[in-house]
Amino acid sequence: MATNFLVHEKVWFDKFKYDDAERKFYEQMNGPVAGSSRQENGASVILRDIARARENIQKSLAGSSGPGASSGPSGDHSELVIRIASLEVENQSLRGVVQDLQQAVSKLEARLSALEKTSPAHRATAPQTQHVSPMRQVEPPSRKAATATEDDEDDDIDLFGSDEEEDKEAARLREERLRQYAEKKAKKPALVAKSSILLDVKPWDDETDMAQLEACVRSIQLDGLTWGGSKLVPVGYGIRKLQIQCVVEDDKVGTDLLEEEITKFEEHVQSVDIAAFNKI
Repeated sequence: MATNFLVHEKVWFDKFKYDDAERKFYEQMNGPVAGSSRQENGASVILRDIARARENIQKSLAGSSGPGASSGPSGDHSELVIRIASLEVENQSLRGVVQDLQQAVSKLEARLSALEKTSPAHRATAPQTQHVSPMRQVEPPSRKAATATEDDEDDDIDLFGSDEEEDKEAARLREERLRQYAEKKAKKPALVAKSSILLDVKPWDDETDMAQLEACVRSIQLDGLTWGGSKLVPVGYGIRKLQIQCVVEDDKVGTDLLEEEITKFEEHVQSVDIAAFNKI
């Protein structure tokens, strides 16, 4: 089946004829072009060779399947053999080029590895050339003798005794500074916590003498208590209450003590309330 199909197929084998005809037509229309015509000629030659090879294969297949198989043309067969031989020569030359390239790459890799191996040793030995020991100067004998005597004097020094003296001196300075700090802190006045209290002192009725009630309240004198301003505030039905301000020291006077002292005036005072309490 395959040989019969190749026998009847003629389009591909005749392609070079159509390519040549098309090339000649365009050359006649546009004029010959040097570079492109050469490339086209090379391509057409290769295509022609391929077409001839296929044609020879087709003829050989047709000859082997037909009655006249023994009488096939030998010229095309020899040309095909020559072409195959030339292709093998080109293949061998290309293989030689590839081998040369591989050898060149291997040489470059070996050279690069050698450079990498030698570079760390160069870096390690390079700093040694930078450090140049200066020439020693010969000291005079007198200076050497003086140095020897100084060394002997240093040997006579008691290092442990000097450390103990330094420790005692440091302890004395520390104690002196602590004492000065304590005295300075003692002289500094301590902050006293104080509070501002607004008291509402209510009478029994509207007939109570409010001036006498205020005098009774202000008559209370305690350590850490200072009375401030006062005013009469109407409550209702003609009754007014005494609203008085005072400042107390929290450690000395408390609100319970104030209420207890004010309510001792039972003839004038009905009750005492704290209207406001603020820290100072």
